[in-house]
Amino acid sequence: MNQNAEPDYTDELRSEYDLKQLTGRVQGKYTERYRSGANVVRLAPDVAAAFPNEEAVNNALRLLLQLAKTQVPQA
Repeated sequence: MNQNAEPDYTDELRSEYDLKQLTGRVQGKYTERYRSGANVVRLAPDVAAAFPNEEAVNNALRLLLQLAKTQVPQA
């Protein structure tokens, strides 16, 4: 391909889309709302492999909390 040649762009946008309505979008508009209601934690790959889904992780952590409450401090 000639480096000076203009790329051949084809318009694949459907005719029913009005480009005037696609303006004014704001990137990250709901970021703060998401962060206020979400507590996202990244698991290490080896830990994540042990849990098939979110429910399994939560159940394991609840069990850990219960076990921690029942432990008697060593003197």
